[in-house]
Amino acid sequence: MSEARDRASVLIEALPYIRKYQGATIVIKYGGHAMVDGDLKKGFAEDVTLLKYVGFKPVVVHGGGPQINDLLGRLDIKSHFVEGQRFTDQATMDVVEMVLSGKVGQEIVSLINSVGGRAVGLSGKDAQIIKAKRKKLTRQSRAGRSPEFLDIGLVGEPTHINTEFLSYLSASDVIPVIAPVGVGMHGETFNINADSVAGAVAGALRAEKLILLTDVDGVLDKDKKLIPQMKIADLEALKRDGAVSGGMIPKLDCCRKAVLEGCAGAYILDGRRRHALLLELFTDQGCGTEVLP
Repeated sequence: MSEARDRASVLIEALPYIRKYQGATIVIKYGGHAMVDGDLKKGFAEDVTLLKYVGFKPVVVHGGGPQINDLLGRLDIKSHFVEGQRFTDQATMDVVEMVLSGKVGQEIVSLINSVGGRAVGLSGKDAQIIKAKRKKLTRQSRAGRSPEFLDIGLVGEPTHINTEFLSYLSASDVIPVIAPVGVGMHGETFNINADSVAGAVAGALRAEKLILLTDVDGVLDKDKKLIPQMKIADLEALKRDGAVSGGMIPKLDCCRKAVLEGCAGAYILDGRRRHALLLELFTDQGCGTEVLP
């Protein structure tokens, strides 16, 4: 009886959040350990399906770096890096598209469908969901000289999101699952960072929430304590303190871009925690870092 009461109290706690966000668009970047562990994968599929059933409009953007690396290795396609970023030639791009739009995307779709959802896998090239341009990487030259532009191949950044098509899908009973592959103005295919795509989609759709699933608790201060809430104005101070570094910087830059372009709030959660999405959306305490305008 005690266990039943606990479950009932959880449902009651969720009720005001379900009411508040009825019909809201939630963009979720799915990546990290949550894409590898079997229990976490199933939990993610259940969470997204539940969100759809209670009236949310989830849009999923997924990564797939480890899977790409695995296939490149098996095909003996050597990678080289420019300033820490993989150079994407045509052979690498073919593998990226095959893995993201094929294997990874379809596995996520199958998982969601297996627990009662109705997911559809999409490449960013479909209906030109993601228009993109070649990403420009620069390196500072010696004093007095202009920055040097570096060629990183078919790596892109979003320039336009087809919100009409995505809104049409979200208004139906379909859950869009998007691979971060974009199309250029001349029809060329670009490999795009999944965080960047998720941020661009959230901003363009004016989503209620952008949620990035990661392999850390959230944003930590210099004493390694979780920062439950921060504003984008706090980002530069956190960088100066050394609290934010490495891979967290592009994630926070993505959050900043999303909220400046119209997303109401962004969240960085630990995807290793089962049902992290539901804990953040439906409980009073949440479980990660909220990034506000």
